[in-house]
Amino acid sequence: MILDKKLSVSASPHDHSKDTVTRIMLDVVIALVPSLIAAVFLFGPQTLIVSAVSVGTCVVAEYFSRIVMKRHQTVGDLSAVVTGLLIAFNVPTSMPLWMVMLGDVFAIVVVKQMFGGIGMNFVNPALATRIMLIASFPTKMAEWNAPFTWKNEVMTTASPLAEIKNIYRSGAISNASFEGKDLPSLLDMFLGKRAGSLGEVCAIALIIGLIYLLARKVIKITIPLAYVGSFAVIMFIAGGFNLTFLAYHILSGGLLLGAIFMATDYTTSPINFKGQIIFGVGCGVITALIRLFGNLPEGVSFAIILMNILVPHIEHLTTPKPFGTVKEKKVKEAKE
Repeated sequence: MILDKKLSVSASPHDHSKDTVTRIMLDVVIALVPSLIAAVFLFGPQTLIVSAVSVGTCVVAEYFSRIVMKRHQTVGDLSAVVTGLLIAFNVPTSMPLWMVMLGDVFAIVVVKQMFGGIGMNFVNPALATRIMLIASFPTKMAEWNAPFTWKNEVMTTASPLAEIKNIYRSGAISNASFEGKDLPSLLDMFLGKRAGSLGEVCAIALIIGLIYLLARKVIKITIPLAYVGSFAVIMFIAGGFNLTFLAYHILSGGLLLGAIFMATDYTTSPINFKGQIIFGVGCGVITALIRLFGNLPEGVSFAIILMNILVPHIEHLTTPKPFGTVKEKKVKEAKE
């Protein structure tokens, strides 16, 4: 009996792995849970409503967009759930739900599905949505809820970054510069007792998520370390080598959230070590420059998006050449 055997030709990689998109996304969701719990404790049950609406809208938007575009369903890979959570983490708790839903549809349909779906988008959907919402609804995106005010009445307060920028622009920075200012203590900043987006405020919860992702080998420390490290060097120098100034900047805004959960996105970051270093340093430098000299107090979203766009060029320049490959210039010289 002669068997009709055929060779199967497919794209690499050919070595199968136990890791799947669903498992990786589930790990990311688990890593975000500590920050969600902290947000509920700090900002109240409205946090759960915003998060649930955001996740639900993203899942529904992906489901129907795949039907309209006549593509196989990808809702089960949980990537839409991750996007929904990250969008919720990037808005104030008091953000009107219809604005959040508009951002969700923009992230899934425009940024993700119109470019082919998961693995095809060239910028991070959650960060692109944050920028869109800032441009469309700047007032609502700047109404930060003070922690624990949900127990009495809703009120808004200024972000610590705005006060820190005023301190920097006032001149020489010293520990006395922070006295009498309307700023939380560094311990409160670390624990999340400050104004900000619902998922960015609690540093300890974000670090727990980082440790989990590293333990599960979902991400490597390269990009977060290069990002925060380069940012810290610039801020340490700009702040006159004042550690208090540096600590406030690291714990303020969405630096840790962006460095851990969004700069490390597989689709929009380099895959090789050198590229990841360049990518992380670029994010850190741009974030620092925006915070120091830009009109907006924050710069994480814009920094990561700009570096997302440069990823193809970074990978082109840093991808290792196969052993024995002759450079194009040498080939031309040999022909001449």
